[in-house]
Amino acid sequence: MKRVIKILFIIIAIIIFVFFVRIFIGGPEDDWICVDGEWIEHGAPSAQKPETGCAGAEKEDLIKIYNIKPNQEIKSPLIIEGEARGSWFFEGDFPVILTNWDGLIIAETYATAQSDWMTYEFVKFKAEIEFGKPGVYNNGALILRKDNPSGLPENDDALEIPIIFIEE
Repeated sequence: MKRVIKILFIIIAIIIFVFFVRIFIGGPEDDWICVDGEWIEHGAPSAQKPETGCAGAEKEDLIKIYNIKPNQEIKSPLIIEGEARGSWFFEGDFPVILTNWDGLIIAETYATAQSDWMTYEFVKFKAEIEFGKPGVYNNGALILRKDNPSGLPENDDALEIPIIFIEE
């Protein structure tokens, strides 16, 4: 009887150990990350490779960026050029946000339409954003948000591109 209890105790200890290793060591490091527009295994993700494109590929029918790619190194001032459907704009512009690694906003500006934005077709835009390099880590995100004057959640949309900050 003592032998059965010892075996059960060992099995339970192994299960608890594996659980803690998985939670605290194997957590976010085991995931799919987007590198140059392609999903790459990082560690040993338990989830299948995402079906959607990464870093905006799924939004190419709404907004396109010409000069910035996922995980590109950037410095201030950053000029952003691309094209978006007219519905992405309101009164000729839409918000552009730069965040640090933790999602905190470090700079904001607006992208401006370079021609008539009152169309369903693509309209070229341009934005310039100045920022200081965040202190702790050198990665963050560039977020181009669809302007949503209604405030209704169903009208929200955004393109988020991972970036890397470099010293000037």
